[in-house]
Amino acid sequence: MGKYKVSFPHLGSYFVPLEILFTEGLDVEYIMPPTITKRTLELGSRYSPDYVCAPFKYTLGNFIETIEAGANTLVQTGGGCRLDYYGELQGQIIKDLDYNVRFVNLVKTKSSLLITLYNGFKEINPDMSLKKIAKILPVALKMVEYMDTFEDYIRKNAGFEKHPGALKEIHHEFLNELRTVRTKKELNNTYQRYMKRVKGVEVEKPKNPLKVGIIGEYYTIMEPFSNHYIERELAQMGIVVDRWMNVSNSIIHNSKNKMKEHIKNYAEYNMGATSMATINKALEFAKKNYDGIIHVKSSGCTPEIDTMPVLQNISADYKIPVLYFSFDSQTSDIGIQTRLEAFYDMIMMRKEAKN
Repeated sequence: MGKYKVSFPHLGSYFVPLEILFTEGLDVEYIMPPTITKRTLELGSRYSPDYVCAPFKYTLGNFIETIEAGANTLVQTGGGCRLDYYGELQGQIIKDLDYNVRFVNLVKTKSSLLITLYNGFKEINPDMSLKKIAKILPVALKMVEYMDTFEDYIRKNAGFEKHPGALKEIHHEFLNELRTVRTKKELNNTYQRYMKRVKGVEVEKPKNPLKVGIIGEYYTIMEPFSNHYIERELAQMGIVVDRWMNVSNSIIHNSKNKMKEHIKNYAEYNMGATSMATINKALEFAKKNYDGIIHVKSSGCTPEIDTMPVLQNISADYKIPVLYFSFDSQTSDIGIQTRLEAFYDMIMMRKEAKN
């Protein structure tokens, strides 16, 4: 195959730290995954079984697009639900399509995170340098944390800019500059400089704005195309959006024991994947008197389906509305917009009635 040309499916903005990790740490060429589009979904749907979830189709389509862009090594992490099996299935589909690529499935290893990463990195590049990995991995992880903090600030203020689009423009510049960072010092300086810029953007936020928490399945909640840019739509309505699910919270700083204790009156057992986090944050949003909760998932996502009766109990106990979205390859923008507008009208009337 010659030089390793590695790619990972597009997921939000995380292609930036992944590029640094692969190029500087693993010493391989990183093929930037194309932004998710309708073509991505069309490609994935064409070669996927009909019954699989939308994230499977998105990531398969994105794999094919990266192969077209020159990738010869594909990395899949999958997740904690049926994606354990889906990784193997995607590899077989790509093989059946006669693509001459390597497929590295990181969820095959059931050891600790560090051992899993080591084995996966070794499979990506057998000649990798531990010294290079040790040098760049802390930078990549800290970059993820900074990106998540930065985007969380934007999420809560994007609907109130005096000059619409200013926050998005700074975010785009921030990501581009992060791609040039190679040390923690450079990273810290870049982050501090851009946080100062983004906080300097003039916003006109009312004293008591509508607040909506978003919960749900990992991929659909973090890849904006797959949820039809629901956060952007809410921001344009003048709603403060709170979304806990990101890589920092769910992987780097995840505390399942605290979650289990917090939700013990609603769920005694872990139902898998993102179910505990979904219930935990729904309960937190309810206790904080948020105006509403939006639950997003891919169609057929079993763990998230299992959480829905629990969410209904939380909704009834705390008198908080919950809007449910289940996305598949046939979901239309118009239907989503109509339901969001109706939800907005309802929570606004409830808020006005309380005041």
